Amino acid sequence: MKDWKIVRRFEAVPDLPVLAEVDVLVIGGGAAGVAAAETAGRMGKNTWLIEKYGFCGGAAVAGLSGTICGMYMASDDPDAQPEQVVFGFTERFRQALADKGGVTGPQRYGKTYTVTHDPLLWREVADDFLEQAGVNTLFHTAVTGVIMDGDAFKGVVIESNAGQSVILSKMIVDASGDAALIARAGMDYFFGDNGRIQNPTMFFRIAGVDMDKYLDYYGDDTICPPKVTENILAANQQGDYDLPRHKIWIFPTTRPGELMVNATRLAGQDGRMLNVIDPKDFTEAEVFGRRQVRDYAKFLNNYVPGCEDAYVVDTGVEVGIRQTRSIVGVETLSNDDVVNCRKRKDGICRTPWPIELHSGDKPKLHWLIDDYYDVPFSTLVPVVGENIIVAGRCLSAEHEALASARVTAQCFEYGHAAGIAAVKAINENKRIRDLKGEDIRSTMIENGSAL
Repeated sequence: MKDWKIVRRFEAVPDLPVLAEVDVLVIGGGAAGVAAAETAGRMGKNTWLIEKYGFCGGAAVAGLSGTICGMYMASDDPDAQPEQVVFGFTERFRQALADKGGVTGPQRYGKTYTVTHDPLLWREVADDFLEQAGVNTLFHTAVTGVIMDGDAFKGVVIESNAGQSVILSKMIVDASGDAALIARAGMDYFFGDNGRIQNPTMFFRIAGVDMDKYLDYYGDDTICPPKVTENILAANQQGDYDLPRHKIWIFPTTRPGELMVNATRLAGQDGRMLNVIDPKDFTEAEVFGRRQVRDYAKFLNNYVPGCEDAYVVDTGVEVGIRQTRSIVGVETLSNDDVVNCRKRKDGICRTPWPIELHSGDKPKLHWLIDDYYDVPFSTLVPVVGENIIVAGRCLSAEHEALASARVTAQCFEYGHAAGIAAVKAINENKRIRDLKGEDIRSTMIENGSAL
């Protein structure tokens, strides 16, 4: 290690004990990280996963987003049945959830469909997948530094209650969602549209709902009907409520009498955009997010039939994060790629999800009707940096493009692709950037992906 440098924010550190030398190291246990680690482990590599919480799930579980969006096509036909176009790891995980009773059937979401999962069972399925693939998982562990040899990643510094140590790795998957390792190494990234990023939100669940009464009023579409928006506006005029978002989404869960609610919209108390990379903004989003939840819960009690006696079960462990850093990739998914539904020979994931942009006063939805686009492999590869690939919402994508490409089904498949790429780079003694997207795609198809 003498010729390497440990990149720290403030200080150099003395030599640290080496905890392990591994083949593939995955940072972050969200949808992308679980998929990457399970894939690499199942392909026979000594794989470790580092996660800051005591469970896997990331935005889907800690953030309580609670749905697997991005599996189904959208259609203008109101009678169209769900048409699933994303399979592979996504479908394996969905099926494992279904086997445990941990996921609903397709639910109408505007012009498309989604499914709602049980966040507790999500954690358990992830545990099972990782254990069966032989992955070594370290919960309650944070990365505090990266070990570099020039532009090549050689490992990370980790910290837990046991102290600090080093893990050396042949290949690393940055599945932090925030491009955390890329940023620590001083490599290029950007925030949204010239620094403007999507709003965070605080998801919550309510129980004690009379579901028949609720569905008779609200309907089968999880996006609220106009009468709910009108009532939100009326409640705000009374002065007893703080309901900044007027179009809300409510999802029946797998549990009797329970709904998952996506309603809040969080900005700084001074009106500024919140960027949760900054812990001050992160904290403000969560404190005021929980308070906003109480206002929306009170609104549901007083304005939505079936919810009169409903109560808040929980909120997210963390605020729901839609966007932070994006890497500067070998290739960038463009807004035009999305709206024109561009297909790619090196595509590693189909995406039929709309541009769902949460920025400003109300969500913007741009539907992709009866079609999808392909996300190219090289959007996961940083323009500078060796032995590393990203997976998840920090892929290289323009602002509006990311508002479509960031959802759970796609993050599963990005992780699937990243895991394959890390293994192939080791087996073929190649740089990740020298791998062909077509070859990654071919292996994904063998694993059940529809491409």
